[in-house]
Amino acid sequence: MTKKNDSDVDFIQALAELLTANDLTELEVMREYGENDSLNVRVSRQFPAQQIVQSVAAAAPALAAAPVAAPAAATAPTADPANDPNAVPSPMVGTAYLSAEPGAAAFVKIGDQVSEGQTLMIIEAMKTMNHIPAPKSGTVKRVLVDDGTPVEFGAPLMIIE
Repeated sequence: MTKKNDSDVDFIQALAELLTANDLTELEVMREYGENDSLNVRVSRQFPAQQIVQSVAAAAPALAAAPVAAPAAATAPTADPANDPNAVPSPMVGTAYLSAEPGAAAFVKIGDQVSEGQTLMIIEAMKTMNHIPAPKSGTVKRVLVDDGTPVEFGAPLMIIE
């Protein structure tokens, strides 16, 4: 191996460690060495299906034991918020912040009326604060992320009806 390849291997190993340490599912980086010479690396991991099934199976008995006072379709939120047609998906990977700065009031809270384009939260990605606008007007029914938590691309952030 050449020196460049050895450093590439070290770089890829560092990315894999970063992926695991931050509990990420995917990381993509382009490293440029000069004109017409670059390295594109995509490191991803999948969780074993058995682990996911065990998590769902552990939650199922608790759901089955809960008393139902009204028809489930009318009162229960969608089992998987990602499938809810009113979910606001994350447009990027980053860290979600519900307010402009620590200790400040949240941009929105459950029950608030929002207008299309109104800032719902901020997602920090690569040290850039990205305001996430409401895709439509409506009422905030659920906030699905906590302040300061990491979010994945496409993950549901809020439910607006």
